[in-house]
Amino acid sequence: MIFAITARELRGFFLSPLAWTLLAVVQGLLAWIFLVLVDDFRDLQGRLAALDNAPGVTDLVAAPLFRVAAWMLLLLVPLLTMRLLSEERRTGTLDLLLSAPVGSAAIVLGKYLGAMLFLSSMIALIAL
Repeated sequence: MIFAITARELRGFFLSPLAWTLLAVVQGLLAWIFLVLVDDFRDLQGRLAALDNAPGVTDLVAAPLFRVAAWMLLLLVPLLTMRLLSEERRTGTLDLLLSAPVGSAAIVLGKYLGAMLFLSSMIALIAL
């Protein structure tokens, strides 16, 4: 039953315009930040060549980009997860879930797994 709740939650995420909008906004912002960081690295490249132990593209582009991605996820995770149970209550399906032969812990775990799978897809897109 946990996997049925997880599948339903994951389907709800991918059918929601909010989720697709968040995915697009995150990818757009990270792409813009990446281009700015690469441009700054290109501008600094002449001065970096003169240094003995100069930082590379990993230090000046990849690390700051993933730092920003971590901060974005830190802000987006509560935005996505705080609606999990409140959406069920708003649509009236929380009573159906609670009356089903499944415990409250299984409901919460199924919703948690659905949210984590969606966030895993967001992290996979960031890694691309």
